[in-house]
Amino acid sequence: MPAPSIVLIVDDNPIGRETLEDLLYGQGYTLAFAADGPEALQQAAALTPDVILLDVMMPGMDGFEVCRRLRTDPHLAEVPVVMVTALDDSESRLRGLEAGADDFISKPFKRAELRARVKTITRLNRYRSLLEERAALQHAHEDLIASYDATIEGWVHALDLRDKETEGHSLRVTEMTIRMARAAGTTEPELTALRRGALLHDIGKLGIPDAILLKPGPLTDEEWAIMHQHPQYAYDMLAPITYLQPALDIPYCHHEKWDGTGYPRGLAGNAIPLAARLFAVVDVWDALRSDRPYRRGWPEHEVLAYLRAQAGTHFDPWAVELFFQVLEAMPCK
Repeated sequence: MPAPSIVLIVDDNPIGRETLEDLLYGQGYTLAFAADGPEALQQAAALTPDVILLDVMMPGMDGFEVCRRLRTDPHLAEVPVVMVTALDDSESRLRGLEAGADDFISKPFKRAELRARVKTITRLNRYRSLLEERAALQHAHEDLIASYDATIEGWVHALDLRDKETEGHSLRVTEMTIRMARAAGTTEPELTALRRGALLHDIGKLGIPDAILLKPGPLTDEEWAIMHQHPQYAYDMLAPITYLQPALDIPYCHHEKWDGTGYPRGLAGNAIPLAARLFAVVDVWDALRSDRPYRRGWPEHEVLAYLRAQAGTHFDPWAVELFFQVLEAMPCK
């Protein structure tokens, strides 16, 4: 149950305060009172009421001045102020509006009208506050996600620093895989997970010894066996992180092959997640084009011929065709 709306009643006349209390008692509000302007400002700062019923004619600091000061306080500037006055001339109402009043109630009160106005104002103020709270939560959520993604990019940068030969590879394959996924009709939430997975596709290599990862020549069978563990390492690292669980398909499955001869689980065909099938084509494309310590990058036409030749064995044939469609549509291939 939400807390009752707080109504702050401000009047230097005890009879005026009691009259408003009698009218609002039992209507579901928490009532607070102030007998002059300074006390009204103190009470407002302490309570942040949902509405202030403010008498105009008070000694010392009148209602107009109280209203002006409320509007200069960033914590109270949006609190609705209803001026309660026996003054019924347009000049007084104009002064009230200039001071920041939201509404006026004239003395003597009409019971039904006063209750209806207070009810409407408190309901609208609660709704506005709820919208502001939701907006603040959304902003905090967006900041948190941005921090998460910045952390991911930091991890990728750490991988690049460790293996200079593959520097920039993660960003390149991520961009191309996203292009393919969009062409395949992937939704925006799915693209977010795909982007994270693509960036982190080689995170498991943090568990591979430098002597193997950075070896300037072909690996032995024993070294390949160790290298083949990096998708499992990636899974073990990322699976406990709740927000990265939707991104696991690429780090865990991008070395699976369409014909079932890949690793780590030997998945085949459509049992391989779509994101991993798309990524596998892009990953090999970028790797073959790039120089390595033990070989020069292949010419582009040889890379593309290899991808077509591997359709149906290493790669999903549909993913290969989609890759070529996206590549052809790119302004700078």
